[in-house]
Order: sequence, then C-alpha cells, then structure tokens
Amino acid sequence: MHQAKGNLSPDLLIIILGPTASGKTKLAVELATQINGSIISADSRQVYRNMDIGTGKDLEDYRDVPYHLIDIKNAGDQYNVDLFRTDFFQAYDYIISLQKRPILCGGSGSYIQAVLQERPYAQIPKDKDLQQKLSYLSKGELLAQIQEIGIPKNLKIDFDSHKRLVRGLEILLYLQDHTEILQPQRVISNYLVFGLHPPLEQRRDSITHRLQERLQQGLIEEVENLITMGLNYDNLIYYGLEYKYVALYLQGSLTHNQLVNKLSTEIHRYAKRQMTYFRKMERDGIKIHWL
Repeated sequence: MHQAKGNLSPDLLIIILGPTASGKTKLAVELATQINGSIISADSRQVYRNMDIGTGKDLEDYRDVPYHLIDIKNAGDQYNVDLFRTDFFQAYDYIISLQKRPILCGGSGSYIQAVLQERPYAQIPKDKDLQQKLSYLSKGELLAQIQEIGIPKNLKIDFDSHKRLVRGLEILLYLQDHTEILQPQRVISNYLVFGLHPPLEQRRDSITHRLQERLQQGLIEEVENLITMGLNYDNLIYYGLEYKYVALYLQGSLTHNQLVNKLSTEIHRYAKRQMTYFRKMERDGIKIHWL
C-alpha cells in the first residue's frame, strides 16, 4: 500500500472521515476553500433526492464549494458499494481534469475503503430473499454447499457463525454468474486520510442537539412527504435511523417521546459502529491521521 506522505501531487485524494455529527463537512469545506478543492460525498444516504433533513445534507454549508454524489438518486432506489465506486471514479476523474483537488468526505467507511483497497466481495449486493432462504439451512448444510462450490483463496468465511456462512454462500452463488467481480479493480493509491474523533461526551451532545434541530426543521414532515411521493414503509425502514423510526411513529407504533428517545439511542449506537469500522480500516492497513 503506497500512501501519500507529504506528496501533494495533482492526483492526491484527501479524505476526511468521522462518525456522525463530528463536523466533517465543515472541515472539508474549509479545506476546499484553501486548496481549490471539490468535495465528493461518501454518505450512503445523501445520494437520495428529497431526503435532506434526515440525512443531514446541510447544503448551505458548502457555500461556493462544488460537491458531488449528493442528490443523484431518486428516493426509493437502492444504492450500494459497487455503484458508489463507479460514481466516485467518474467524479474523481472529472475533478482532476479541472485541475482541482478531490476531497472525499463522509462517514460510510465501507464506501471509503472500497476506493482505497480491492475488496471485490464487499461489493456483492445482498439479496434478502436469498438470505432468508439460506437461513433455514443448518451449518452443516451450508458448509456442504460452500465446499462443493469451492472458496477462492482471498475470501475469508467465518465457519463458526451461521450468519457469516449464509453470507459466504450467497457470495459464492453470486460469483458463479458474475465472474467479472474477480477482475483487477481500480483503486486510489495516493491518498491522505484524516479522521475526526471528538470526545464521547461532546459527540453525544452534538448528536442530541442535531436531532432536536432536525425535528424542529421538519424531519417528520419530510418523511410524510416521501410517503406522499409513493415510498412505502418498507422503503423507509430500509433507509434506517431517522426514516425508520419516524415511519414507525407515523404508523402509530411509537409515541413522540418514544420516537425521540429511540432515535437518540440508535444514532449514538450508529456513531459507535462507525468508529468500530474505522478501526477495522486501520487494521486493514489504512493509515488514519486522527485530529
């Protein structure tokens, strides 16, 4: 892995990552204004149009800084790592062609890692129907099918976990019809990663404050509008967090107080999962300079 060390070559990708409510966008914008940069969003939900408050787009914060991969999909569509890779490299090449500095900013660690390291199996989409079907098989039955197909040398499967066996078999079945996944992948080799990791209490306060702001700004009304546009409750639950729990509130499954408390708890848990993934990236060889 060749990582940038003071090498400010034209193709250097600067990455700013961190958990939710850590101030990533603000820092990215400040940096972009100083180095003639354009921002590429690495957020799995900000790609959707009409999902502004719940995803925290805060587009006014970008001021005059160009941004990419925000509002590129219709609400109701699905998006995944493989699609992100394609969209990212289109944006990256375009920014380089303008002789501007690309800045990748976001909290979706799997998206960021996918453009820095070859991870073909992580990009294989999950098939919920197939996973449900496979979940009825015993560990022994799953192992038998996996061994019959054969495991690629660079695919690691946790044989002790039924859930991981299901995912492993799902990947192998997908590869039978999509061998192109195993072709060499383009990755960025010249990059610098900066991570924001505010103290826990500060992060908790920021999350709580921002949740109250979003509710006041019309989060519930935004979800109601999405339903009016034709999204069903399954769509909203798929998008998670704010959309999932507001949908449950609108269905009558939660009171307003329960909505606020549940959302606060789940967003804190989400931030913790983000940090766990960033630590995994470090173990996988990606150097993160924590600020």
